[in-house]
Order: sequence, then structure tokens, then C-alpha cells
Amino acid sequence: MKILITGAQGFIGKNLVAQLNNIKEGKAQYPALPSEIKILEFDVDTDPTLLDEYCQQADFVFHLAGVNRPKEQSEFMEGNFGFTSTLLDTLRKHDNYCPIMLSSSIQAELDNPYGRSKLAGENAIRRHFEEPRTKSQEPSGKSQVESTKSQVGEAFIYRFPNVFGKWCRPNYNSAVATFCHNIAHDLPVQINDPAVEMTLVYIDDVVHELINCLTGKANRVNDYCQVPVEHQIKLGAIVELLYNFKASRTNLQIPNMADAFTKKLYSTYLSYLPETNFSYPLKMYIDERGSFTEFLKSPERGQVSINISKPGITKGQHWHHTKNEKFLVVAGKGIIRFRKIDEPSNIIEYPVSGEKLEVVDIPVGYTHNIENLGDTDMVTVMWVNEVFDAEKPDTYFETV
Repeated sequence: MKILITGAQGFIGKNLVAQLNNIKEGKAQYPALPSEIKILEFDVDTDPTLLDEYCQQADFVFHLAGVNRPKEQSEFMEGNFGFTSTLLDTLRKHDNYCPIMLSSSIQAELDNPYGRSKLAGENAIRRHFEEPRTKSQEPSGKSQVESTKSQVGEAFIYRFPNVFGKWCRPNYNSAVATFCHNIAHDLPVQINDPAVEMTLVYIDDVVHELINCLTGKANRVNDYCQVPVEHQIKLGAIVELLYNFKASRTNLQIPNMADAFTKKLYSTYLSYLPETNFSYPLKMYIDERGSFTEFLKSPERGQVSINISKPGITKGQHWHHTKNEKFLVVAGKGIIRFRKIDEPSNIIEYPVSGEKLEVVDIPVGYTHNIENLGDTDMVTVMWVNEVFDAEKPDTYFETV
């Protein structure tokens, strides 16, 4: 199967090409799509003569090319309608009426230069399939993968709202990309009206829908197709989330990954970090016994810390009413001891070692300690079910 992608180096195009390559290489599975696919990439820098060759070969066209921020308003019509017309003329030259997916915009409903140019592109695509259609050429009901160029395909027109995700250009046509870039690079952001509600679709959801379209499973709603997963959120709330992501490197608070939009926005934000700023330091509390370092915190999931004990050192010697922990020794060897606070002679011992990763639960009501029995530092990953609160520590000293 040969797939022509115009605008292949654009935001959506790069993500789509990457996933189609994953399918070709067996790294991603879409059972309805054959792995024997060839991607014909066409972009503004591609040799224009290749368009003729690609239009002759194509079994499916993703028409993603377009103009968003031209120097002159006349370029809207030239880029969005003019190139679409060239593409369709070249396909007709080869009697190729394979299916075409068109990347349009919700602005096609608006009476502005950009919206009018996108609407003109939509109408050109529709006419392309309406004019040659006869009864004998009506779609056979086969999936798009099974279609041949001797059949007349159909148009899949997507009026995308705001698309966000990795590889989107900041300061171009995406407020989310601009906000992510500026906040990650310590640059100011400007919000004219934080109450403006935006409709957003995430790039992975877009790509998934486009591959569904390729396999004949497009999410069609009346005359248009759409990405089934949309997010509505106010502009000010987006910026607030992004600043929270930035602060998480110092307060160690994990964003609420249970919220689908927050999870997608956080992934997007990280993709805009400067390449010299992927890492960030943690505060280590160091003394003669070793060190203790908080790593991650979450109001819903507690916190994770890293404890390092020097040889022969015992730490702990306390118990909790409600707070509970999990210990995982990942380097060195030692022993964890427990006893119920009202049973002074009944001591329970659990040997631990980095050579055998095993989680030890620390139940409430048991005083406990952990001792390094080795000759090297013992490293323990510790999880506790609540973020430490100095005013309510729920920690009571008592030797095991």
C-alpha cells in the first residue's frame, strides 16, 4: 500500500509518518493495516516533479499541507486552495480517485481569509469525487485498505480544532506550543483573555484517528470526520497547569495523571524543555549515617524517597498510627526488624538485598528499623502513603 502524505514535515505530518514507520517496522500493531506500506512524503522542500510520480502511485492521500501564517493574505488561498487544486489535477491526470483525507480547520466556518481558503479546499475535494462518480463507480463497501485506484474513493474532511503535542512550532499557530516553549525557557507569556475556552485535540489521538481513517474506520459525523477525543479548557487554566509543571521540579509534586488532559499536556510540556535542562537537582539531607532525599510527591499517591545508609548504620526506630510505607532495597544488603509496640520480646526480621529485589510493607502499629549489614552503602527506595506534614508527622520514636 502506497500512502502519499503532503505536509509530511509539518506538525501532524511528522507525527503521522513516525507512527506509520513504527507500523512498517513492526513496533506498532494495527491489525487492519498491512505492514507492507510505502510512505510517499511530500513537503515544501520536496522536488516538485515528484508530485506527479507520487500521485500516480498513491493508494491513499493524507493532504496535510497548508498555509497558516503567510506574509501576505493572498497566500492563504494560494497555499490552501491553490496547492489542493494542483494535487487534485495531478491525481486526475493519472485517473487516480483514491481516498483523500483533508486537514481542514474549524475556521472554515468563519468569514476570514484563512477560513475562506480552507473552505475552498474542502469544496475542491468534494467536487473531485462528485464529478466522475457514476453508478458503476459507487464505493464497493470495502475498507480503504482494500480499495483500488480503479474505484472512486471518498473524501475524509477533518475540521480540526486546536491540535497540541510534541513537535509543534511555537510562535506559529498554536497557543499551547507557544506557552509550553516560553514557560520551559523562562520567557513571559501573554494572555489577552484567560476566560476564553479552547477546544483541543492531542496529536496522538489525531494520529490514531487518521490511521483508523486509512483502514476504513473514520469517525464520521454527518459531512465531516472528527477526532473522537476532545478537551475543553480555559486558556488561563492551561497556563496555570504549565506553571505547575514547571514548579514540580522544585516542589516535587506529580501532576494529576488521572486527568487525561493533564497527562497529555504534561507530556507536551516536557518536549519543549531546553536540551541542556532535562535534569534537575534534588535536595539531599546528609549526615554521618548517610542521606535521605525526597524524589516524588503526590496528594493522591503519597511520596517516594531515596535513603542511603552507611555500613553498620541503623535507621528508623519509630512507628505510625495511619502512615504506612514500602521499602525496596536496590543496592547493598541489610535487615528490617519489626515488633508490635505492645510485644517487646517478639521481634520479626526480614533480610533485604539489592541482589533480590523484594518489597517489604511496613504495617501501622509496628515499630521498625533498617540496618545496613554490608560493607558498602545500602540504597533503599521508600514509598509512604502520604506527603510528609511537619504539623502531623504521625511518627513516634520507639526502639525495636
